Amino acid sequence: MAHAYSIQDPQGQYFITCTVHQWVDIFTRKLYIDILLDSLRFCQQKKGLKIHAWVIMSNHIHLIVSSEVENLSNIIRDFKKFTSKQIFEAIKSNPKESRKNWLLWLFTKDEQICFWQAGYHGKEILTQSFFENKLDYIHLNPVRAGFIEKEEEYMYSSCSDYYGTRKGLLELELT
Repeated sequence: MAHAYSIQDPQGQYFITCTVHQWVDIFTRKLYIDILLDSLRFCQQKKGLKIHAWVIMSNHIHLIVSSEVENLSNIIRDFKKFTSKQIFEAIKSNPKESRKNWLLWLFTKDEQICFWQAGYHGKEILTQSFFENKLDYIHLNPVRAGFIEKEEEYMYSSCSDYYGTRKGLLELELT
């Protein structure tokens, strides 16, 4: 199935958005965020993923990423497939998940896990000004959502690394 956005240059730098199926607010629980972060770290260490900027919102993630080692499309595909299964299993086995039955029903289609929306929004970054525009977009996302007042306060973002206020949760390739 073709999608409006795709990776043309497998070693280019891309702004990518991955959205949870039905825009469900799932990343309100640390347990599920930790699965994302661990998977991103694995992709960095084992697949050559370079993360230039990131933010985890309640129902989607934004990344500026590249790879000189493995095809970026393959990394994103594997990341989404792995995190789908891991988060689904975490929901299933979480005794504190108040929405468990609803989430399991919602994320199942034809006996398959359907956690992420199909495809992902990916735009190649070809200029410094476009990079800076997307970097601001990523870092201001939690402010626009009303989560915080100052972008550098948001824990699940690369903003603190860029501002130098604290070490973030993921290793970055600062541009």
